[in-house]
Amino acid sequence: MKLKSTLIVLSLIAAPAFASDQVVSKTREQVRAELAQALQSGDMLAAGESGLTLKQLNPAAYPVTASAQAPKTRDQVRAELEQAIRTGDILAGGESGAKLNEVVPGRYPVVANASSKTRDQVKSELARAIREGEIVAVGEDGRKLNEIYPDRYHAAHH
Repeated sequence: MKLKSTLIVLSLIAAPAFASDQVVSKTREQVRAELAQALQSGDMLAAGESGLTLKQLNPAAYPVTASAQAPKTRDQVRAELEQAIRTGDILAGGESGAKLNEVVPGRYPVVANASSKTRDQVKSELARAIREGEIVAVGEDGRKLNEIYPDRYHAAHH
């Protein structure tokens, strides 16, 4: 019992020494300044489960950034809409989020996607992902196997 308490005390004394070896990345003031900037620009995540930023939810409340695209003319927008209607690249009705060319593919021209990888490359990537636990586990949380079972895949990361 005395050995346990001695080890606990020693580890508590040594902890700050080990922590001081790590590089301090930001000061408290820097973090506060970044927070203020994010709040001002609307880059903070909004409350709830949407995953959207404040600027995405309410774009009129935040200044337009310099990276915003130049506005399109009315004719450009109409041409894009006509192209999307012709190819079925618009959302189908309902809550599925599928496009018309996915729901009814026979009505629209086939879009050929050229594969940039060979079959062997894909097979080797899949084998590596399985070996390293980079496969998404079954469930709703979206975690990978190596996140759920780090002990099983620890050797693959090192």
